[in-house]
Amino acid sequence: ISGYSLVVQARDSGTPPLSSSVTVNVDISDVNDNSPVFTPANYTAVIQENKPVGTSILQLVVTDKDSFHNGPPFTFTILTGNEEEEFTLDPHGVLRSAVIFKHMVSTEYVLCVQAKDSGKPQQVSHTYIQVRVIEESIHKPTAIPLEIFIVTMEDDFPGGVIGKIHATDQDVYDVLTYTLKSEQKSLFKVNSHDGKIIALGGLDNGKYILNVSVSDGRFQVPIDVVVHVEQLLQEMLQNTVTIRFENVSPEDFVGLHMHGFRRTLRNALLSQKQDSLHIISIQPVAGSSQLDMLFAVQMHSGGFYKPAYLIQKLTNARRHLENVIRISAILEKNCSGLDCQEQHCEQSLSIDSHSLMTYSTARISFVCPRFYRNVRCMC
Repeated sequence: ISGYSLVVQARDSGTPPLSSSVTVNVDISDVNDNSPVFTPANYTAVIQENKPVGTSILQLVVTDKDSFHNGPPFTFTILTGNEEEEFTLDPHGVLRSAVIFKHMVSTEYVLCVQAKDSGKPQQVSHTYIQVRVIEESIHKPTAIPLEIFIVTMEDDFPGGVIGKIHATDQDVYDVLTYTLKSEQKSLFKVNSHDGKIIALGGLDNGKYILNVSVSDGRFQVPIDVVVHVEQLLQEMLQNTVTIRFENVSPEDFVGLHMHGFRRTLRNALLSQKQDSLHIISIQPVAGSSQLDMLFAVQMHSGGFYKPAYLIQKLTNARRHLENVIRISAILEKNCSGLDCQEQHCEQSLSIDSHSLMTYSTARISFVCPRFYRNVRCMC
């Protein structure tokens, strides 16, 4: 307890008795009676041979139960095990290499490190760090090519995470880093640690090929990353049809079914090869395991097929489509629960272009806007 606040009252012996009160604050000052604590108590770390001088090996974590002026900043000192000055320890507790290690020279070092707090008198603690020198990387990283599809309203893409590169390395202790060529950084970024790809705002319609690479510190491997950006037209939203799938997650649909279903759907719906199928959005149906896919079909002349025409063709081809994935319903209007006939049901569709949903798998990522369907009875 760092302090107490007491209210003291004095009362005299007169008739009637009179009194008054005063507040007494008692502050408990801290004594430096706690030593720094290492977490964990002792450390094990590895470094590959031939890593450059200054390579980070380990971050020490130290806490102190005393108040702030008796705790950090801590002073770190390597007491033993560093007689040849192979290591340095900075004021933040980061252990770094001071030489280029060779596995044939020595495979293990044991350091005794001291942490001293800022109190008076100072308290100290010790930890032991076992550093193993392992052979340098002998395997190249492997990465899966990634194809990303982005659907956005005209000139209204807000940016965000659009996918993640999946890479592995057979060398157990390799740390992978990801880089993007500098000339593409005005449109995209890649997180160097986890491979997440970030698109900046304002992407134009078209195809982008990203020059991404992954490195384990010795080998650098290029990764094929292709980004397709499609900008929606307002006219599309007036001619959409929804296919509702049964028992499928967005990620499973994107990773396992989207390519095959798109191909089957094109064969069922497109009257001419020049017609275009546009998948506008996919999103889960709230409170269920169902999934809605919103799409429209554009004629080669520029207009769009009417929903009634598409639904008729879908109904005729439904059995063929279900060879790819199970369909729950084909929706143009969604008037369930409204007590009116279908011709008196008015549906409106709205797109929230700033609420993007990213469904990412190892090979395919699909980024689309959230959509809302509103229906009302006009009878």
